[in-house]
Amino acid sequence: MAPGPFPSPGLQALILCGPGLSLTPFTSHPSTLPKALLPLANRPLLWYPLTWLLRAGITHITIITPPEAADAITAALKTHPALTELRVKPEVLAPKGLGMEMGTAGVLGLEEVRSAVKGDFVVVGCDFVCEVEGKALVQEWQRRNFLLASGGGRKGGLGMFYPVEGKKGETDFLATVAEQAGRAGNGVGSGVERVVACMPSDTLKDRVEEDGGVLRVRQRLMQRFGQVKLRTRHRDAHVYFLPHWVMEFVRRNPGFESLSEDVLGWWVKAGWQGPELVEKLALNEVLGAADHRSTAAVDGEYDGQESQGTENARPTASALSSTNASIHPQTHHQGQQAPSIPPFLAYIPPSSPTSPNMPLILRVDTTPALLRTTLSLAALPPNTPTNPLAHQHKIHPSATLAPQTRISPDDTLIAPNVLIASRANLKNCVIGANSSIGGDVRLTGCLVMEGVTIGEGVVMTGCVIGKGAKVEGGGKGKGTKLVECEVAPLFVVEAGTEGKGEKFMAFETGEMDGEGDEDAENDEESEEEEEDEE
Repeated sequence: MAPGPFPSPGLQALILCGPGLSLTPFTSHPSTLPKALLPLANRPLLWYPLTWLLRAGITHITIITPPEAADAITAALKTHPALTELRVKPEVLAPKGLGMEMGTAGVLGLEEVRSAVKGDFVVVGCDFVCEVEGKALVQEWQRRNFLLASGGGRKGGLGMFYPVEGKKGETDFLATVAEQAGRAGNGVGSGVERVVACMPSDTLKDRVEEDGGVLRVRQRLMQRFGQVKLRTRHRDAHVYFLPHWVMEFVRRNPGFESLSEDVLGWWVKAGWQGPELVEKLALNEVLGAADHRSTAAVDGEYDGQESQGTENARPTASALSSTNASIHPQTHHQGQQAPSIPPFLAYIPPSSPTSPNMPLILRVDTTPALLRTTLSLAALPPNTPTNPLAHQHKIHPSATLAPQTRISPDDTLIAPNVLIASRANLKNCVIGANSSIGGDVRLTGCLVMEGVTIGEGVVMTGCVIGKGAKVEGGGKGKGTKLVECEVAPLFVVEAGTEGKGEKFMAFETGEMDGEGDEDAENDEESEEEEEDEE
């Protein structure tokens, strides 16, 4: 019999706003422009996960940020037009112990965060952009957990992985087995598989190098599932639907640093590794040792070599990368059977990355990804009802365009209060609010953030210009020429500058002073050694 209607999921959401270290120099000053507020197609990055959650019906949203960025994010929620039009008031939580270098699992382990999570929850990164409707994933997560609950089990989790085309960014290693499809009509059931191993590709590479270029697969994994599908060209979207017991799992394992590599990595491994690992992770206490059910094996694909390790596994990030985790018998060493581990499932789009029907799913956490995604969104037709990421206007009505200006209307976005002088030529560009573009300027494939000034005759291709920066010009044929360059916020590029693939940013004088002091100390030590020798 088909399950009946599902109640409201009652989910709350956590949006994690990290430091954006891979987006420097644009995130160098998080107190004024944190990663969450970087413009993506003239909207803050934060706008994309917020609207995705709201369309899924999730309105209990907490934004978690380091204290340095809290004031800027709070102000933007009250003043930025793209955020105020959402008419949602998410809570901004800035735990005192949250540093810019803290891992995602560490964030969940903070007392202030644990106190804020009252039930089942969704974790989303502030750099998440997605065309797949979150409502479909909510429904899929509900259906799967309804079946688990009807059998007396604990709730499982659901995440999302997306294919990476070519060499356009980092990837993760993902091992899955086939999972029974969800009820027809939900839109994602056919793309859901059970995760049995996951880790960053860099960790996998280290493992393979340590084992002489061979990928070793646990014998227990093969005994349990028979066939396993291995993926190395996908990436974790860092979107997780999680049951509340995961918070206790994190609390009992304070060595966890990464939500994806440690929390999920050990969770799925415990599902087949053996009861001693379950006990080490305290999952027998978290889930309840009275749960003695077993789960059936399922089929998939396998491509790898078998091996049997000899050393005990340990619930730390370094141990997860070890190739020698031990194999244990099914029964607990004290005669008790380990609790059944709820599955963690992954939604994986069935289309190839080159397919025209491939939905947009990605993390915008590098400057190339920021530029590439910005230009892609700029090409969306305006007022597209089926695509919530499209803009109402390609050229905002408040923008001022002088005569003889040439702008490619199909792939260019121009924000409010932009001034564009005569004979400027813009193709596949995004221009931020309150910016000024001089005469005879040629821009192709560029992202220009808010409040930028570009002087007369400047020619730029594939560049990203930070908020409030200035690129000086010198007239037609005499201006600055930049190709694939990055200009930091507030930086001034002098007239006549030519550059390719460069980053224009101010040096930190403190670091330079420190280096100079160190060099001076070394010189003094060398002089003293020479005097001693004499």
